[in-house]
Amino acid sequence: MNGADADSVRARLFVALQYLLPQRRLTQLVHRLARSRVRWLKNALIGSFIAHFHPDLSEAEQPDASRFASFNEFFTRALRAGARPAAPEPAVLVSPVDGSVSQLGHLDGSWLVQAKGHAYTLEALLGVEGAAAAAWVEVLRGGACATLYLAPVNYHRVHMPLSGTLRAAWYVPGQLFSVNPTTAASVPGLFARNERVVCMFGADELTWALVLVGALFVGSLTTVWHGDITPRTARRRAELPLDASRASLTLEKGAEMGRFNMGSTVILLLPRGRAAWLAPLAPGSAVRVGQPIARLT
Repeated sequence: MNGADADSVRARLFVALQYLLPQRRLTQLVHRLARSRVRWLKNALIGSFIAHFHPDLSEAEQPDASRFASFNEFFTRALRAGARPAAPEPAVLVSPVDGSVSQLGHLDGSWLVQAKGHAYTLEALLGVEGAAAAAWVEVLRGGACATLYLAPVNYHRVHMPLSGTLRAAWYVPGQLFSVNPTTAASVPGLFARNERVVCMFGADELTWALVLVGALFVGSLTTVWHGDITPRTARRRAELPLDASRASLTLEKGAEMGRFNMGSTVILLLPRGRAAWLAPLAPGSAVRVGQPIARLT
């Protein structure tokens, strides 16, 4: 067996194993371990992560890894002020995350490309229920879409690609498959199968969406308005309140709007004919928060 065949076998086994694993129990275990404040345990977890992934701590607000109270605080660490300035032009959309482009383009009606040979519908992704949710689908049908993957080594806070006001948000229950490229190429409808949080925004006459997709070992999905949305004891679709007590519902471009507690995926959706992706951005491109990725048309 040559190297390519061996890699293919390992990839198939990795995906097959995910169907058999107790995804939620393992994720709950990781959630507890990541938040442990037992010094030797959190130091061991942080040290192991640094040795394996070699994250760049030079841009962190706190560059001393030993100073974090838990692995989760280390993993979701803030960057120092000015580390990710957002392009100031009002008509320019910026990347909401550090990561890489998995897919980039436009919806074919309601269909989004997940990977070669795999597609899923906007209705399935948004978990449409009721007339209000169906109206959001109509706004976004045929529009622009970008799927952005955050690897474990990346900065894990999510920022606003445009200035906007939160108009609606809801939680959609689902599975917890990994969202890495191997799994995305193998599990049908992956991003519409995993649990996720949908946030709809408005800015003047423009409506757009960010979908935060959960994954295996992602202990929680968090927004600045709702705090930790997952894990949830009641795993059913839930509308999330438009509550400005934690943070203003209107945020400027580049402001933090949420975070992941392990590697995951963000999907950015815009209406038809309202945005053009900037060259040379393409699948496989690396992106950073604040980097121009599209222009409003």
